[in-house]
Parts: sequence; C-alpha cells; structure tokens
Amino acid sequence: MPWDLIGHEWAVSLLCRHIQTRHVRHAYLFTGPPGIGKRTLALHYAQALMCLEPAGDEIACGRCRACRQVRGTGHPDLHIVTRAEGKSEIAIEQVRELQRQISLSPLEAGRRVAILADFHEASDGASNALLKTLEEPAGETVLILTAPSAESVLPTIASRCEVVTLRPVETEAIETALLKAGASDEQARLLAGLASGRPGWALEAHNSPPAMEGRQQALTELRSLLTASRAERFAAAERLQQDDNRTKDALETWLSFWRDVLLVAYGAEARIANVDRRAEVERLAQEIGPRQARQAALAVERTLAGLARHANQRLALETLMLDLPRLRGR
Repeated sequence: MPWDLIGHEWAVSLLCRHIQTRHVRHAYLFTGPPGIGKRTLALHYAQALMCLEPAGDEIACGRCRACRQVRGTGHPDLHIVTRAEGKSEIAIEQVRELQRQISLSPLEAGRRVAILADFHEASDGASNALLKTLEEPAGETVLILTAPSAESVLPTIASRCEVVTLRPVETEAIETALLKAGASDEQARLLAGLASGRPGWALEAHNSPPAMEGRQQALTELRSLLTASRAERFAAAERLQQDDNRTKDALETWLSFWRDVLLVAYGAEARIANVDRRAEVERLAQEIGPRQARQAALAVERTLAGLARHANQRLALETLMLDLPRLRGR
C-alpha cells in the first residue's frame, strides 16, 4: 500500500485525497492508543507534503532528498515538538519557539510541517499558546498533533483540527509484518495477539526482549498473588508503585490475561492474546468461572482508569489487590 504502513489504509487514502484535491487542512489531530502508528502516519504525511518528485497515487516517492530528510527527521522545514527528557509536560517555551520558526518562510519545501507528538502532555500554558496559531493559521504551515483521544486535549484545540482516529489494525496484518521483520512463527503469533491492534507496540516488543521479560514477570507475579495473603498482596502493591512505567505495563499485562480468562470462561471462540499461557488460562477459567473473571478484569480496568486520572496510586493498587480472586494455595 502507499507509504508502506501496517494497516490504516482508510487514513492514508483520506490524507492522499486531501493532497490530490488541494484541500490540505491547516491542522490535524491523529488519535489512538500508544503504539498504533500515529507518529509514523504523521511522518509519512509530512513526506507526502514535502516530496520533490510525487509519483502517482502514492504521492510521496520515498526516494528524493526531501523524503529521505523527513524520514530521518532532518528536513529544515520539518519541526517536531515532544516533551523534553526529564520534564513532565510540553512547555509553553517549546510552543513559542515553534511559533517563531513557522512564522518564517519555508527554506526548501513549499510549506512547513510541525508534528506535536503526545500533545495531551502539554501544559495549560502550551495548549493555550497553540490556540492562537490554530485560530490564525499561517498559509504555508501544516500542524499535526497526536494524542490518545480528542478528549485528552482542550476542546478548543480538537475543534480546530481535522481529527483522524486510528483504529486497531487486524491481527493478521500485524503478524505478517512481524514475520517480515524476522520474528519466528510462534513469536509473531504471540506478539500480534498481545498487540491489541497496535503494530508499533508489536514491532517494539519484537526488538526489545526486556519488554517481554517484564511481561513474564508480571504474569508470574499475578499468579502468585491469587494464593497470597492480604499482607503479601499489600507488599506487592508497594513494590508496584515504585515505578510508574512498570505499574502501567504490569496492569496492562494483567488486563490482557484476565480478558483471555473471561473469553475462555464464557466459551467464546475468539482468539486469546496470551497464546503461550493457554493451559494456565483454561485452568483458571474453569476454576473461578466467568463471574469472577469479569470482576477481575473490571477491577484492573478501574485501576488503570484511576491512575490515568492521577488517583492515589497506593490506595488504587491496594484496592485492586483486595478485588483479585483468591484461590487456595497449591
């Protein structure tokens, strides 16, 4: 397909049509969960907007100097804004510097393109500063924002953008991409199932063995918690809260596992994600039944949602520990 993306054909067709009909919007908001391909799509769109030798329906040739520069994020008319390392937000100073740069005429391309990645992490000041640019867009600039959802940025920002919501990619397409990337059949099947439609996540996991080691550790810990005492569960909650990234990764792994248990408990024919743990999933589904499996999945979902809203982490994790099913020790 054009742009060599994994999935998202409809989004590519839409953006290509904008270029072909000369109806490129001044601002876009690409939304979807982490790893689904928002930033990759943004870079490909920037390529298409700046290509020196557009070819047919594909728009961007992928070979010219401009395409190569955009691919390496080194084009002088491409500006990428992300949260600075060690900072908790995109700062207002970053947006003001971007405004200064895009106020200048393009150096090489016919327009300037700015990608503001994960703009839900912007400070209130940065968001409000960007509003002026969105309200009074420069004719030679295209802004591309990315965020998990339109609701995660200011309504006044989302309303001034063309919102492109990326949908989960088919498991088979992700599995094929993993095989092309060198994954074994077994690994491709596992990662494609765990990805939940996120090709970027699957490829990153394939290239990062520690991520899969963390998954195994999280599942092993979950299994031990089901037979643990209340004191042991609270101790586990304390360990989890020491690292925000580990907490989120572990809870997402647990949620994937409980969903599999729920599917099997209800006798659903849908493919489970944790195919390497099928025997354990089936055993647990038979042992606790669909009601407890559903309660466990909902408890993890509530905890993730609460942490995303900056709820008290320790209280949220301790509550989760109390909500997990309790099995007799083996």
